[in-house]
Amino acid sequence: MTAALGYLAAARRSGQPEGIASVCSAHPLVLRAALRHGREHDSKVLIEATCNQVNHLGGYTGMQPADFAALVAKIAGEEGFPADRIILGGDHLGPNPWRHRPAEDAMKEAERMVAAFIKAGFRKIHLDASMGCKGEPAGLDDQTTAERALRLATVAEDIAKTIGAEMPFYIIGTEVPPPGGADHILTTLEPTSRAAARQTINVHRDLFKKAARDDAFSRVIGLVVQPGVEFGNHNVIQYDRDKAKDLVGLLDDEPQFVFEAHSTDYQGRRPLRELVDDGCGILKVGPELTFVLRETLYALDLIASDLLPDYGERPLYAAMEGLMSAQPNYWKGHYGGDEPERRLLRHYSFSDRIRYYWVAPQASAAVERLLGTLAGARVPIPLLRQHLPAGEQFASAPLDPQEVLMWRVMRSLDDYHAACRGSAAG
Repeated sequence: MTAALGYLAAARRSGQPEGIASVCSAHPLVLRAALRHGREHDSKVLIEATCNQVNHLGGYTGMQPADFAALVAKIAGEEGFPADRIILGGDHLGPNPWRHRPAEDAMKEAERMVAAFIKAGFRKIHLDASMGCKGEPAGLDDQTTAERALRLATVAEDIAKTIGAEMPFYIIGTEVPPPGGADHILTTLEPTSRAAARQTINVHRDLFKKAARDDAFSRVIGLVVQPGVEFGNHNVIQYDRDKAKDLVGLLDDEPQFVFEAHSTDYQGRRPLRELVDDGCGILKVGPELTFVLRETLYALDLIASDLLPDYGERPLYAAMEGLMSAQPNYWKGHYGGDEPERRLLRHYSFSDRIRYYWVAPQASAAVERLLGTLAGARVPIPLLRQHLPAGEQFASAPLDPQEVLMWRVMRSLDDYHAACRGSAAG
């Protein structure tokens, strides 16, 4: 499986850089869209679960790694997508979910989590122990971070050997701001400095060597950096390749690596292509995919309200507002301002924290009612132009609402596929 992404650094060295989108979502419709898109384009599909979404204790999705892998396999089977073209990754695997506890306790949980990911067939492992635990600074120094990353890699290596599985490959480093987007309006963003990126690589390399884990380090294929892309609740900082030139030059000295760029959501095709050309071989996307899914669900909610009087006035929107107001834990620390602003952000923020709520029974029931209500309905072109202007091809014929949702997510994935030059077909 290492060869599955090993081509990225080789392609850059050859002067023909390629990339792959990393789909970071646990939403079944997003997973289905990614796998269907991969089937239609004959490409590999890289799907990642974060330590907060999925872990050995269930995460916020309630899924352990084996559950997530089984869900992906089930959908792949239904979509006719070959299992050997799926790459499963674990993102930010480290003590983050337990950082409120003492470091040793948090690291023991992180070790159990990594073991569960390896046993479940995940082979792309992002070692991220950069966050401080109870009584520690919020961000740790390179030495401590690397020592903890080595500890987690040792677990991964030993488990893989014990069960006779293919050896994992690794990503090191982290990015600032944290994953999921910033909480404030962004005006500018500085890329990771070349010196800082070099230091991260050197400290990890030296520690792995001293621990006689050279073989594991040879499978470190990527370094997470901040190339200068991010999104907040209100806006997006697009890639400025001139500002990243010095950082990009590091890859000429470190041919083993490509960069992994997080928070590439909402960039659009041209900036994504520039990121790939500049060595960001792995492009993380997640909130954009659930954002456009929500966008389309709300469009269908409006269409149903206008088309079918018995449906009511935007019941899906009302259900989600009631749910998020009653259970604010996933958004209250991220959305500020007065109540009207918070209400707008609950539904329309680029950070898309509404994605945490779709698994709730109230949300599932409202979505099922919407899809069932519109199934087979004939929507006239003027109404589609009003609420879903790019979806005129769905007019007049009996509607399959799930296909509309899939189409919209796949449109975003088209930008990533084009930016990567379809290179993930491998």
